[in-house]
Order: sequence, then C-alpha cells, then structure tokens
Amino acid sequence: MADTETKLPADLMLTPLQDGALGTGRPVMEWLTTFHLASVVLDPYTNESSWILRTATRVLTEFRDCDVRINLVVTSGAADAATFLGPLAEQFLVFCDPNREVVKAMGLTSLPAFALTRVDGVVDAVAEGWNPKEWEQVADSIAKITKWSSIELPVAGDPVPFRGSPAFD
Repeated sequence: MADTETKLPADLMLTPLQDGALGTGRPVMEWLTTFHLASVVLDPYTNESSWILRTATRVLTEFRDCDVRINLVVTSGAADAATFLGPLAEQFLVFCDPNREVVKAMGLTSLPAFALTRVDGVVDAVAEGWNPKEWEQVADSIAKITKWSSIELPVAGDPVPFRGSPAFD
C-alpha cells in the first residue's frame, strides 16, 4: 500500500485502446470528471502480469457497476496490448502506456499493480506485485469511497503471492 500521497499531474495523458488501435488521448483529469479510476497496471512482456490477468479482471469486474471507472493500463503500444489481452481488450477500458508515464506518475516500482485514483487525481491506494491482502486493501478503499461491497482475496484459483517484476529496467 502507498505510504505517501501521490497526485497525478493534471496534464498526464491517458490514451485508450480502441478497436486494436490507439484512440484519442485525454488528460487524466478528463477521465476523472465523474468517476474514480480503479486500475490494474500490467506489463505484457512479463510472466508476472500474465499470471495475474484472470484474477485482475475478476477483481475489476466486481466493481463494474459502482462509481468507479475500471480499467487496465498496459505498458505497451496498441498492437501488443491487444495481443496480450485478447478478447479482454473489448471488455474493459484499456489505456496504453508504452513509455510508462502513468507508471512513473503513480510511483510504481513493480508490476502488476492495482491502484485507486480519486477524482481529485490523488492515488489513494496501491498494491504492487500480487499480495492478496494488499489487493484486498485497495478493494476495500474502492468499496469505502464508492459505498460498495468489497471483496475477499484470494479465492480458489488465484496464484500464490509473488513480488512482481521491476517497473523500470
């Protein structure tokens, strides 16, 4: 979990994946006008992100109907993101972060990661790697801020805990 408050720069661009190509990027604050962001950040070039993909999408799906914009942030261009996600690219809002600007702005050091960004741009809760209790704390933060039910982690079929891969080489 994050120990210090991190606020995303207002001009940080989030570029969505649309139909397998890059859509029109908009500043993060435009994505935050109505809803908080619940983001799972993935590196499609590592085993660690592939190990958590099923769990991550299950966790996000639990929050689909609450007042949070669920999304995946993939540290690649459009083609690699679409290949890595397969049909999930059509089921979720996906942002491409090939230069890892979002990763850097969130202060992440390892991936995968699960983060809640409030409508004011503050990264309220973060879990890096796969530690079920830390991911559950992020889920609890989402539930609290949206007045929604939280979830318990892990569940049968989830991977064993792992540290994650370095966010930057």
